[in-house]
Amino acid sequence: MNAILKTDFNFPGQKGRYVGKVRDVYNINDKYLVMVATDRISAFDVVLPKGIPYKGQVLNQIAANFLCSAEKILPTWKIVVPDPMVTIGHLCEPLKVEMVIRGYLAGHAWREYQEGKRTICGEIMPDGMVENQAFPHPIITPTTKADQGHDLDISKEEIIDSGLVSARDYEIVERYTRALFEQGAKIAARRKLILVDTKYEFGKKNGQIYLIDEVHTPDSSRYFHAPGYSRRLARGEKQRQLSKEFVREWLMENGFQGKRGQRVPEMTPEIVESISERYIELFEHITGIPFVRVSSEQALERIDRNVAQFLNNNR
Repeated sequence: MNAILKTDFNFPGQKGRYVGKVRDVYNINDKYLVMVATDRISAFDVVLPKGIPYKGQVLNQIAANFLCSAEKILPTWKIVVPDPMVTIGHLCEPLKVEMVIRGYLAGHAWREYQEGKRTICGEIMPDGMVENQAFPHPIITPTTKADQGHDLDISKEEIIDSGLVSARDYEIVERYTRALFEQGAKIAARRKLILVDTKYEFGKKNGQIYLIDEVHTPDSSRYFHAPGYSRRLARGEKQRQLSKEFVREWLMENGFQGKRGQRVPEMTPEIVESISERYIELFEHITGIPFVRVSSEQALERIDRNVAQFLNNNR
C-alpha cells in the first residue's frame, strides 16, 4: 500500500489551499471547506518523513462518526463525507485556541508533573498523584494554535486578557468542551475503553459557534483499555492504550522529542506497518464496526471525482 502524503487539487470554485500537519484544506468560494485527511503523521509538532497507510481514512471516518454524535450538543462544521478520506463542511472562522481536556494524568501533563510542576494552564494538579491516575475532575488545559512549531499552554485568564477569545465565547466553548468530553467518555466506556484526554477546536459562522476539525480520533485523543486499568495502575505498570502516544514513546526511546538538532529515527517498513495496524485497531474498538480498507490505487483521482460531484451539485 502507498501512503497519500500530498494533494494538489483544483476543485470547482476553489479559492485557496492550506496544508496542515496532517490535513490539506481547500477553500471553496468562501462557503465550504474540503478537508482531505492525508496519511501524514506528526509527533511533537513535527511531520514525520513517512506516511502511514490507511491513517487518513481512519481519522476521517472516526471524526465523521463522532461529529454525528456531537450534533446533539452543538452545531458541527460537517455537511457530507463524499469520500473515505474527505469531509466537506461549513467554512468557519477558527477560534485561536485549542480546548484540551484531561481526565487523567498522562502524556504532556505527566511530563510536566514529573518536572515538579503542580499547575498547568492555571489548573491545579494535586500532590501525590501517579502516572495515569484520574484527576478528581477533568481539567481544561488550552493551548495556542501554532501554524508552525509548538502549540503553547495558556490559561483561561491569559486567553481572555489577550483577546484571543472573548469572555462570552470562552464560557460557551468551555461548557461545550465538558459536554463533549462527557459524551465521548460514555461512548468509549461502551466499547470498554477509557477516554483519557482529547482536544476540541471551535469556529464561528454568522455569530454561531461550531465544532470544527476532527473529534475523538487517535491523533487528537488518548484512550486506555478499561479492562485491567486499575490493576496496572496499582502495580505501576504501563496502561494498554490506543492513541498516538505509542508513536511519541517510540520516538523518545530513539532520542527524538522534536528539539533542535534531533533527527527522526528510521521509520522501517515494520514500524510503519505496526503504526497502521494500531490506527485500524482503534477504529474498530471505538466504532464497533469492521474497518474496510479502501485501496490507495488511484485514490487522488477518486477523491477529485467524488468532491467535484458534490460541489457541482451544490453551487
